[in-house]
Amino acid sequence: MKLFEITNFLEDLAPLSYQEDYDNAGLIVGNPNDDIHAALVSLDCTEQIVDEAIAKNCNLIIAHHPIVFKGLKKLNGKNYVERVVLKAIKNNIALYAIHTNLDSVQHGVNAEICKRLGLVDTKILAPKAGILKKLVTFCQHKDAEQLRNALFSAGAGNISNYSDCSFNVDGTGTFTGNEQANPTLGQAGVREYANETRIEVIFKAPNERKILTALFQNHPYEEVAYDIYALENKLQNVGSGMIGELENALWGKDFLHLVKNNMQATVLRHTAILPQQIKKVAVCGGSGSFLLKNAVAAGANVFVTADFKYHEFFDAEDKIMIVDLGHFESEQFTSNLLIANIQEKFPNFAIRLTEHNTNPINYFI
Repeated sequence: MKLFEITNFLEDLAPLSYQEDYDNAGLIVGNPNDDIHAALVSLDCTEQIVDEAIAKNCNLIIAHHPIVFKGLKKLNGKNYVERVVLKAIKNNIALYAIHTNLDSVQHGVNAEICKRLGLVDTKILAPKAGILKKLVTFCQHKDAEQLRNALFSAGAGNISNYSDCSFNVDGTGTFTGNEQANPTLGQAGVREYANETRIEVIFKAPNERKILTALFQNHPYEEVAYDIYALENKLQNVGSGMIGELENALWGKDFLHLVKNNMQATVLRHTAILPQQIKKVAVCGGSGSFLLKNAVAAGANVFVTADFKYHEFFDAEDKIMIVDLGHFESEQFTSNLLIANIQEKFPNFAIRLTEHNTNPINYFI
């Protein structure tokens, strides 16, 4: 297939607009129109992974972590980032990263952790604001239903578990066309009074172009009147971390065994085991210390994540147990998640899981 076919699918799965400001998800190396015959999936993109892709005749590497975070001013191979990029270009291998955007979706990295820990009734721990927009437009009563349906088909009007959501108000619009105008209603040079419907629909910001295309293609007026408003409402199914519940409550030590075994962790770091049983669990793949207050506020008994610093463990203050299982360990099953999604969409495409463990941290036990 063409490279853009698979990247478009990945960006439908986890839109690039959901990534954090510091991130660099997306196509890092490669031409979207290149032919792709096989892909290798890994957590990180290292020289070892590029060598594996070469050996397995894969000309696309899909990694969770971007190999390039900061701008590259030179490409002379002085560090591993430059060497990876140079080797990929030399061997015509495309590099794609799907990072904090995959962290932010309800079916992403954190959902995989929840599944492996057996959590139910899961939801986003810290929903994101600034993703939703509202379209307001006006048309004649007789055209309103057709226009609404077109906007719904383009992705507008979806709110959580509900679709086809809109608000409609009837009123009177006025206009006077000049000598160049060709109005749908009335004639140029005469003020017209039109019985119109005001239509309001909410949509996700990444869909704006698609929504406006549907508006212009289906609106009968020569000049389409519309407004777009940025909303601060939080989108409940997009954001950081997740929280859910164990079907059966566990004592602290039993829960630690569950995490260690199910997440295949070599070692766990944790705060004091509290006297109450654990029922509600918050999780965040990767570095999640910034969500500790959210986990406490949500009533979680334990917060499972990675990369807590020494002094940050004190912030638990016996209100919650922090379990740090390691960055790699918390995200290692992301590759399996990606492969499952890609195989479902493209069952005949050659997609392979790396055989290499890219964890740069070793443990002496």
